[in-house]
Amino acid sequence: MSSIMKATTDNGLLLPVPDQDGAPFWEFAARGELRVQVCGACGRLRFPPRPCCPHCQSFDSAWRAMSGRGRIWSYVLPHPPLLPGYAAQAPYNAVIVELAEDPGIRLVGNVVAAPAAALNSVDTSRLRIGAAVRACFHEIPEGVTVPRWLLERP
Repeated sequence: MSSIMKATTDNGLLLPVPDQDGAPFWEFAARGELRVQVCGACGRLRFPPRPCCPHCQSFDSAWRAMSGRGRIWSYVLPHPPLLPGYAAQAPYNAVIVELAEDPGIRLVGNVVAAPAAALNSVDTSRLRIGAAVRACFHEIPEGVTVPRWLLERP
């Protein structure tokens, strides 16, 4: 079994498990690109990726580069962590970011001080709904690159 198919890392942290529709998202992330699926017929963005456009039902799609900019739409600070592998990093944040190109497109991640920083590297008092963020990318030890978020005004 390849490491991308495991649900957790060796230390108990969660890993993405791409399906056929979402695999390109992770391939672009590995190259440091934030891309979202776009309908080839009506031009609407869609996330999560899927074979058929929910707006016009077309099966024609492509992947469009995003600016990587967005705003925090919501966030939580898990106390206590739900999984033991996250205990050393608590309290940390989990955010939902709405993309600048389309506020209806929302991605989940963490706000960090630098791409490879720990999940608890940003003081939680600095997080606000509506705070501007930009994407960065971090390759975790299992060879998967995940998008993370940096505050625009550190």
